[in-house]
Amino acid sequence: MKVDGVFDKDKIALVPDHFVPNKDIKSAEHCKCVREFARRNEITNYFEVGEMGIEHALLPEKGLTVAGDVIIGADSHTCTYGALGAFSTGVGSTDMAAGMATGKAWFKVPSAIKFNIVGKPSKWVSGKDVILHIIGMIGVDGALYKSMEFVGEGIANLTMDDRFTIANMAIEAGGKNGIFPVDALAEEYIKEHSNRAYKIYQADEDAVYDEEYTIDLSTLRPTVSFPHLPENTHTIDEIHEMDDIVIDQVVIGSCTNGRLDDMRIAAQILKGRHIAKGMRCIVIPATQKIYMQAMEEGLLKTFIEAGAVVSTPTCGPCLGGYMGILAEGERCVSTTNRNFVGRMGHVNSEIYLASPAVAAASAITGKISCPCDLDE
Repeated sequence: MKVDGVFDKDKIALVPDHFVPNKDIKSAEHCKCVREFARRNEITNYFEVGEMGIEHALLPEKGLTVAGDVIIGADSHTCTYGALGAFSTGVGSTDMAAGMATGKAWFKVPSAIKFNIVGKPSKWVSGKDVILHIIGMIGVDGALYKSMEFVGEGIANLTMDDRFTIANMAIEAGGKNGIFPVDALAEEYIKEHSNRAYKIYQADEDAVYDEEYTIDLSTLRPTVSFPHLPENTHTIDEIHEMDDIVIDQVVIGSCTNGRLDDMRIAAQILKGRHIAKGMRCIVIPATQKIYMQAMEEGLLKTFIEAGAVVSTPTCGPCLGGYMGILAEGERCVSTTNRNFVGRMGHVNSEIYLASPAVAAASAITGKISCPCDLDE
């Protein structure tokens, strides 16, 4: 492009997170390139190993994403920030470079789908179950290039971590973005983490939607996405009617479910128990701050005593990077966001997407299970 410099060194964030700490020479060279670019352009928000985390957990935590922002990112799960009432979406590397150079991006204005959230979720049902239910209902292309708007009185029963998880996986339904209204809880989060001014936008009363759905949280059950598409969902009740699905590995982490709530839920289930013999359980807190908080609360001790390993923050196994690659024929229950063929390793491995509660319970039994199974 022959462009020298960036449009605003304070409005760009660089977070090496996919293959760091560097897993091989190629990733080391890649991160070196990013590091040198950040230094050369005096990028304010560059987060190196030791202060970094998985970008979509780190940026809200650092107060870099607030309501009213327009945010583009070179990762498809940039739609996470819609939980704070921002328009955020993933773009290709060419668009990303143009945005960093000029401060501009080009979009078609997406049409919208309204998801009216009502009711209160039962125990062990989380934001992950909500979004897996929705994707199972409308399909992986059900919201193609559309804005997924989550509204309704039931949102008050969803934590911020639940909302981040739901917005994070809008892309798995093909959505251009996912977005929540800014309520008191969202404002509290923004004020706690950021000193930036923010602006609240609301849908017009006469807004037009392509489709409208009502999601009653009280009717949802723990939900698992079977290989090899996120839309291939089954509730835990349906799974109980099947033959046991024996697994080899569990991963609890990622930009979808590596937050503090997720760590606490997993630890609650693992405490005083031990993972099944021959099972691998890998826990990855999403940021250094979450790692530190989990350590102070004794959660890391719980994980290790249960037979799990705890990793420094990294995307790691989610995209088949490292820290838990699957061999041929292996099955993994993962709190990540994608289960395409070969996503976490061998093309003949299988990934089952689930909540931290289901993942932790499955690690204990060695098969896909719900925490309610442990009480029987």
